[in-house]
Amino acid sequence: MKFKVAELEDLDAVLDLHYRYQIDTISTEDKKDGFVTTPFSYDELSKLITEEQGLFIALQDDQVLAYVMAASWEYWSVWPMFAHMIKDLPHLKYLGQTLSTENSYQYGPICIDKSQRGSGLLESIFDFAREKMSKRFPILVTFVNKNNPRSMNAHINKLGLTPIKEFEYNQNHYVELVYDTSKKLLPQS
Repeated sequence: MKFKVAELEDLDAVLDLHYRYQIDTISTEDKKDGFVTTPFSYDELSKLITEEQGLFIALQDDQVLAYVMAASWEYWSVWPMFAHMIKDLPHLKYLGQTLSTENSYQYGPICIDKSQRGSGLLESIFDFAREKMSKRFPILVTFVNKNNPRSMNAHINKLGLTPIKEFEYNQNHYVELVYDTSKKLLPQS
């Protein structure tokens, strides 16, 4: 498996993976195993690559089998959900710090092809992205829809993220999670 920061030529393959597991297009049978909430366009992901270097992918035989998105709050601020989260950052503390747009970034979504789930790819791509983003930000922030128990379990029990707050947005219930980016994810036994 090869990990890399995505380039523009990777976008079609990333979008193909994304829309297989995006909530509006995922098959009913696959939804129980997790889904990605936010739809993304080619232009939005192009900006993520060119301005943030925030799209991380796992490739095998030139096929994209997983991706992680991670970027500054400035990048995410155009989406109302993230604008809502940005306003709440000053009310949250982690690692003895009040969260801000300067000391934290938004991680996710993450998407893994179902053929690779349970293989350790989640942990590997998470740690690859964490290591790259740790050069810019000490704190990772993300959220998981409470209707997505597989993702919740993976983020808390496999990756070790810490729940910090529950919130409601647009009639959906979420758990906000944080992680210390200086903390290398230990290999799973």
